[in-house]
Amino acid sequence: MRQDLGKLLLRLALGGLVLLHGIARLVAGPAALAAAAERAGLPGMIAYLAYVGEVAAPLALIAGWWTRTAATLVALTVAALTLLAHGHELAALARGGGWALEAQGMFFFAAVAIALLGAGRYSIDGR
Repeated sequence: MRQDLGKLLLRLALGGLVLLHGIARLVAGPAALAAAAERAGLPGMIAYLAYVGEVAAPLALIAGWWTRTAATLVALTVAALTLLAHGHELAALARGGGWALEAQGMFFFAAVAIALLGAGRYSIDGR
């Protein structure tokens, strides 16, 4: 039971935090991300994939529906967006001494952990 509660808390935390980024992206629109993709030599339309990884997949994580797939999509999205927008900071330290990309790293590794662990009992998948 405690493991299932831990999985629920991990899913809610990651799903909720990534969803906030997705909502902000919905409000701002895809233009900035499309421009960044084009500067990297990618098609601008790829920006719309961020909606899958930052809106649809976090909602699925929160519900615990197709959890391993949703977590994998979040991990891939975080990795791609981090490389696209912050690739130059991969080896950088923040002013306080921590990794400059620690939030992105935490999102990525939490998503990988969920993909490995599954949803747990308190989920649509667990029923």
